[in-house]
Amino acid sequence: MSPLSQTPQFRIGEAAQKSGVSTANIRHYEREGLLPAAIRADNGYRFYSEDDIHQLRLIRLTRSLDMSAEEIRQIIHLDGSSAEACEQASHTIAQHLSHVRERIAELSQLELRLQSLLHACNGQETTCQIIETLHQQANTLQAHENAAQASARPRHV
Repeated sequence: MSPLSQTPQFRIGEAAQKSGVSTANIRHYEREGLLPAAIRADNGYRFYSEDDIHQLRLIRLTRSLDMSAEEIRQIIHLDGSSAEACEQASHTIAQHLSHVRERIAELSQLELRLQSLLHACNGQETTCQIIETLHQQANTLQAHENAAQASARPRHV
């Protein structure tokens, strides 16, 4: 990436408008170390450069990919001009993809459970089978937790 402009010239509101990132998120990204601390004028106003605005757009893009702050940190600190950087970027994206696939599987299971609950009751009965089913599942969950705790306790024979 070639440097755009290192000269801070945009106040935080302008940087937010140009980058599509809210001012609150800009402050948050600074605190998280994803964006370098802004240059402050004598009056305390934050000023940002074109490079900062590009960085904000990059952060916004990686957030839209649902990447964590740590994953974003790994990506944005790579310069992309070496095989090592390329390998690290590939590794980070592959790990994130694996995580996304796990979440998709979890969400698919959640969808099935919710569909099952929805089919338990048509919303017109005097006793709601959804609520009854949830109570039964809560009791079963408690019984499983009690059994797990009991088996974890040391036995004295």
